[in-house]
Amino acid sequence: MSTIQRFSGQLALITGASGDIGLAVAKRLASEGADLVLLGTNGDKLEKAKRDVAVSERHVSTVICDVSDYDNVEAVIAHIEKNIGPISLLFNNAGYQGVFAPIHKYPPEDFKRVIKINLLGAFYLIRAVSPYMVQRKFGRIVNTTSMAGLQGPPNMGGYGASKFGVVGLTQVSARDLAPYNVRVNGVAPGLMGPGFMWDRQVELQSKVGSQYFSSDPEEVKKQMIGIIPMRRLGDIEEIPGVVSFLMSEDASYITGVTLPIAGGR
Repeated sequence: MSTIQRFSGQLALITGASGDIGLAVAKRLASEGADLVLLGTNGDKLEKAKRDVAVSERHVSTVICDVSDYDNVEAVIAHIEKNIGPISLLFNNAGYQGVFAPIHKYPPEDFKRVIKINLLGAFYLIRAVSPYMVQRKFGRIVNTTSMAGLQGPPNMGGYGASKFGVVGLTQVSARDLAPYNVRVNGVAPGLMGPGFMWDRQVELQSKVGSQYFSSDPEEVKKQMIGIIPMRRLGDIEEIPGVVSFLMSEDASYITGVTLPIAGGR
């Protein structure tokens, strides 16, 4: 864990904060001096995340928020700005993986749900937070995209489309907000594991019956790892340092970039 206090006196807002990536980034930013607001839809999980962060002298708040509801997002951001503090850092991380099915069989309702959470949710957070950052002429935003948004995977139409959208949203937002000293970048994790998301992806890809993957989950694991030049899964703990870098002044001349964290893919 870093001992550099790069974010002392700054407030970081993290969506999807009770998930593995959100919690890992929360811990990293707190260790570097940031106070935190953790957003999510499950109060019990948020309270557990708050306890898990547990960095002395750092203030950690939790707020229930449905990122797919703009009125809710706007009200939550106004509440934070008024009652907790000015938001300097946004880790735009809430997401939903969706079902696994070829596009000609993909359920339209699930596609809509993935887009609402992953793409509309990312836009809603930027739209609600950025006016405050513009007014103060300071802000750092990092969006969680995915390698699925750079190299569209089979059987993941909703997720892939949503993450391609987040990559585009990152580029457009970076250009629109650059005149106001607000930088917007993205991180694109590849295959991360072990854990729930890895196990789920392996299991569901094996059940699709496509030409791309075996029906044997153990063989699917080998096939997936085989496309990674470094021939291993990424560790969740390899993500927070990249997010911290992009938010820090070490990346002061970087905006509109999506960095793959994917072992060479």
